[in-house]
Formats: sequence, structure tokens, C-alpha cells
Amino acid sequence: MQSIKQPPDSAKADTRHWLGLSLLMLPVLLITIDNTILGFALPKIAEALAPSASQQLWMIDAYSLVLAALLVTMGGIGDRVGHRFMLLMGALGFAVFSVLTAMATTPEQLIGGRALMGVFGAMLMPSTLALLGTLFQDREQRRVAVAVWATCLTVGSALGPLIGGVLLQFFNWPSIFWLAVPVLVPLLLFGPVLLPESDRALSGRIDLYSIVLSMLALTGIVFAIKHVAAVGVDSISAIGLLIGMVAGAVFVRRQLRLEVPLLDLALLRNGTFSGAVLVNLLSLALLVGFVFFATQQLQIVLGLAPLTASLALVPGQVLAIVVGMAIVPIAQRVSAHRLIPVLLGFAGAAFLLVALAGGGIATLVIAFALLNIGVGAIASVSTDLVLSAAPPSKAGAASAISETAYEVGVVFGTTVLGGVLAAVYRNVLELPAELTGEQAWLASETLAGAGVVATSLGELGTALTAAAHTAFGVAINQVSWLAVALSVIAIGLAWRTFKAGRS
Repeated sequence: MQSIKQPPDSAKADTRHWLGLSLLMLPVLLITIDNTILGFALPKIAEALAPSASQQLWMIDAYSLVLAALLVTMGGIGDRVGHRFMLLMGALGFAVFSVLTAMATTPEQLIGGRALMGVFGAMLMPSTLALLGTLFQDREQRRVAVAVWATCLTVGSALGPLIGGVLLQFFNWPSIFWLAVPVLVPLLLFGPVLLPESDRALSGRIDLYSIVLSMLALTGIVFAIKHVAAVGVDSISAIGLLIGMVAGAVFVRRQLRLEVPLLDLALLRNGTFSGAVLVNLLSLALLVGFVFFATQQLQIVLGLAPLTASLALVPGQVLAIVVGMAIVPIAQRVSAHRLIPVLLGFAGAAFLLVALAGGGIATLVIAFALLNIGVGAIASVSTDLVLSAAPPSKAGAASAISETAYEVGVVFGTTVLGGVLAAVYRNVLELPAELTGEQAWLASETLAGAGVVATSLGELGTALTAAAHTAFGVAINQVSWLAVALSVIAIGLAWRTFKAGRS
């Protein structure tokens, strides 16, 4: 059976093209669900594998870090070998390594499995947006398709806790990795039939030096932030930061000199393009940072079962879907320099509410709803701005930059906001003097670690639990104020950038 042909420039997409879009949304949902679902499973993973605070962050970030570092590379390879081929290979590899990760018995195995999942995830994401452009040539139809794609990005991140709660209510933590199999099998079966192969627009070799530089830059900077959160500022964190910054600077210079760069940084000279990319990065960072602490607060501090805790976030998930689609006609009439700051204001208001009212269940439900109103709409608006601001000949490069920013935002959310959370928790935690050195270390590493220690201490455990919950509450408060400050900065940048570009 032959796959569909790419429609002419003026052609309207038919039913088979829309069915193809539904297939493309499967990996988009899965990749974004995987960004947040693990955070919901961390309490159970902490009990089973006893990871340190740093290992818990790496369990989340190893996936996003590798994915972000390879997105541009995989996008470039897809331009050369075809994005449908890359999509199917990525789906097969992602499913295989998801199953292997489900069998992990140590924190190191789980981190390694997540990193390998990131390699194949990087094959999936650029291909989805590139094939979306191939399926929909009509401008208005493409606008709707982009809104669906962007909504799935946000909804996937928001659905992670809900799906995680359902799975963890009835199964153990490995079930979150088995999820990839039923999601990706339809893509592998029907993708060759419903999805057209993209044009192989580029030729030439992939610059391996640029790949190494990009990975060194991201890894060095993220490692430095994590080390500061776990240990404090020292020579190791300084060396990591220096390596990351030097590699990043060399990477930028090399891209500007290459005839066919790995990352077309010339696109960032367009204020609308660069502003949309930055806003998307910051908004996703806020969403992932919120999910990181809210899932622990709901389950460990408030004592909710995984399914009950996940249901508390459903209103926000529903709003993400509704707003992501409803914003399309509004964005056509309201300029970006007015609309995006308002949407960022919703995100800032969410964290301001938590900072002022604390981490009660009602507060978290309302805050998550406010956050999803902002982030859900921003994802649709910013993605459309990215594709509109870039010339058609650079649509693939624009997609790669946009998706790289998305994954860097996920890393930023867990690394910076999660790192600050861990550092504040550790600094304000008042441990009972009777604890042994090993017990004190485990309790100060993570909130889940304190719970494990407390279960074996009787009345002393009650005191430790109260101290840990208090410290975590202080940490949430400080992280929320930080997020409010980031939101204010983002509002100012968005107003200035988009107004200058007259978007």
C-alpha cells in the first residue's frame, strides 16, 4: 500500500492528512508525558532504589539533557535521510529502551536508560514538526495543526502526573516506562501508510565537532548547577561551568562560520523568532518546576494516594487543552507584545498564590489551573510565531531551535528550580540530634529519604517527619518567589521584544 503524497502548495489537506496528524501526536504526547511522569513516580522510585538527591534530579534530567543536546543533530540527519524514516527509527528505539529501563534495579541503570531514551526521543520530536509542515501546506490549516501540536506539548506535560497517578495506583513504578509500547505501536504500524516522506532538502556531512561542543556546553552548565545545589560552590562546580561556557562560545562561533551549520543561529537575529523561543523555554521551565515540587507535596506531605493526587491536577490539564485551541483566533487579532505578557502573568500569578497561601491542596489545584492557562496558550502562540518568523527554506532549522528550547526549558525547570528546592530544604532542615550520620545524610538528601528514615524510628520518626515537611514547605515558598521573579522578567522581555518586532 502506497503512502500519501505531499499535497501541492495550494491544496487543502484531506481526511488522510488529518489522520496522519493524529499519528504524529502520539510521539509528541509520549515525549512530553515522559518529561513529567517520572517526577510523580519519584517517591516510589526513592523507596525502591534509594537514590540521592542528585541522582533523583539526574533521573529526570538525563532524558531531557540528552534529548536537547541531540535535537538539532537528529533534525539535521532527518533533513538528509528523511523525517519519516527518522520518526519510525526513533519510535522503535524509544519503545525498546523504555522496556529495558523498566527493568532497572539501581539508580545508575535507570539514569542510563533514561539517557538512551533521550537519544531516540531526539529522533522523534524534530520529525513530528517537520512532517506537520509536509502534511499541511494551506496556511490556515497549518495554523490549526500547529495549535494541535503545541497543545499536545503542554497537555503531555500536564498529563504526566495524571497518567502516573493512575498507573502507580494499580501497578509499581516500572509501569510508567511500559507506557511507551502501546503508544508507539500504532505509529510503527500505520506511519508508513499515512505519513508522507519529507523532501531531502540538505546534503553534506553532519559536523561531529559541533555535536560534541553542544553536548559539552549543556552538560557542563547543568552539572555545575546540580553540583552547587547538592554541595555548594566549589572548584568542581566552577570547572563544570567554565567547560560549559567555553564549549558554548566555541559552538556559537563555529555555527556562524559553517556553510551548513548544525544550528542556524542567524534565525535568532529575528526579534520575533528569538523572543518566541525564549518565552517558550521559560514557560515550560515554570510548568516542569511546579510539577516537580507539587507531586511531592501532594503525595508525601499531604499524604494523598497517587491516583487522588493526580486527580487534583485534572482541572489544570483540561484548561491546557481548552486554552491551547481557543487562543488561535485570539492570537490572530491581538498582537503578541500584548497577548504573551498577559499569558505570562497567569503563570506568575500561579506561583504568587503558592508563595502567599502555602502548599495546601486547594492552593495547588488553583495554581496549576492558572499556570496551565498561561503555558497552554503560550505554547500555541509561540510555536506559530516561530514558524511564521522563519523563511520557508529554514523551517526545519527553526523547528529544531524551537524544540531544543523546549527541552532546555524542561532541564532548566528541574535543574534550577529543583536544585534550589533541594538546597533550601537541606539548609533549613532541623534534624533530631539522635540520628546517626547515615540517617542524617539520607534524611537531608530528599523529602522521600526523610520518610524512609522516619518509618523505622518510632516517636523520633514523627519529629523527623514534621521537620522535613516544614523544611519542604519553606523550600516551596522560596522556589515560588524565584518563579515569580522569573515571570516578571519574562513579561518585560516579551513586551519589549515583540513590540520592537511589531508582531
